[in-house]
Amino acid sequence: MTKKLWGGRFSKGTHKLVEEFTNSIHFDQKLAKYDVIGSLAHIDVLKKAKLLKAVEYQALKKALESILKTIENGTFKINPSFEDIHSYIQELVEKKAGKAGLKLHTCRSRNDQVAFDVKAYTLENLFITQKLVDDLTITLGNLANKNRNLVIPGFTHLQHAIPVSVVQYLNAYVEMLNRDHVRLYNAAVNIHLTLGAGALAGTFIPALNYKQKKNKSLLKDIDSTKNSLDAVSDRDFIIESLNALATTSMHLSRLAEDMILWSTKEFDFIDVDDAFCTGSSLMPQKKNPDVLELVRGYTGRLYGNLVNVLTMMKGLPLSYNRDMQLDKEPLFDSFEIVQKELAVLTELFKNVKFKKDNIVKQLEDESLYATDMSDYLVQNGVTFKDAHKIIGHLIQHKLKNNVEIKTMTDAELKKFHPKLNAKVLKNIINPKTSVQSKKSIKK
Repeated sequence: MTKKLWGGRFSKGTHKLVEEFTNSIHFDQKLAKYDVIGSLAHIDVLKKAKLLKAVEYQALKKALESILKTIENGTFKINPSFEDIHSYIQELVEKKAGKAGLKLHTCRSRNDQVAFDVKAYTLENLFITQKLVDDLTITLGNLANKNRNLVIPGFTHLQHAIPVSVVQYLNAYVEMLNRDHVRLYNAAVNIHLTLGAGALAGTFIPALNYKQKKNKSLLKDIDSTKNSLDAVSDRDFIIESLNALATTSMHLSRLAEDMILWSTKEFDFIDVDDAFCTGSSLMPQKKNPDVLELVRGYTGRLYGNLVNVLTMMKGLPLSYNRDMQLDKEPLFDSFEIVQKELAVLTELFKNVKFKKDNIVKQLEDESLYATDMSDYLVQNGVTFKDAHKIIGHLIQHKLKNNVEIKTMTDAELKKFHPKLNAKVLKNIINPKTSVQSKKSIKK
């Protein structure tokens, strides 16, 4: 049986089934880097409090820095027989630092330790995710700029509605991603790296502020907590992060769904590069947008992770409870999924090609310009309600008699309203004219 950070009051070893049921090192090993960073800060606090001799401090620092080096260069190996990553790193420190290692856990609790570790992990991954959001935003902006003169049919209820520019369409997702960036930033702002809460009530060491000398990726100093109970039992920062990630995933799902539709034979607006599609094991002709479908599908898992932690936390009394061990896997999972989605979508959109000839054919649908025709009548003194009815009758006539409005004579058009004539409507039934006529949007 491996060493534990507790056990003195127990007369029996832990049952094998309990060991298996409570073990967390198989997933909390992701916190190893942050656990060591927190320990380096902790020994500085112990030194300032005169609880470590200079030689002990140096031995602990050397041991911790050597472990951190293996984590950063990828050679760190875990021992799965340990209860968690904290007890395993404690064991490694004791082996490297000798008796000085026995002082590492002075004035410390895993309750405080894990809160720091998860906060540090979350903070760093929020920054990583922000950068990936920005990369996709830039890529979508570049794609829009490359196709800045392209107009496509806009949709409501998945029915032809009114022409819109590709720039405006793609920039709608840019706006969503910009809000996602802010949500991720706000989640990071609310994270305060603290030490000194102990198990729940604090410790006898005076409050100290620790200025980070290294590990600048965390971008924050470590401070004493204002409330030790809150420090060990707060998981708001996880919930806020999971909410931001779930919302980002929802936006990516909507973007993926548009691209899935646009790549179908029925729409045929775009071509998704072969490198981002797969085929069928039976049907040789198939080209399936699997990447986009998985982005859409993973959204349910992101929602589930958020609800998972919300539900787990809802009935917990202060302060720490072992239920909180279950907050990490949803958090790790959500970050990994969203980061992979953002990375693959950024590359996918660098290679999307618009099928302009097919889009032009769909823009020939005269019903797309019904609102523009109504607007023309309004600008010529007709009330909107009447204009709406007049053009509705015109569209009904077109569909019922299978005629093109552009081919109707002035006499035929004037039966619907005196202001309507072939020259006016020919100018109105134009995608670029339709887009350019909209003045209410900030340029």
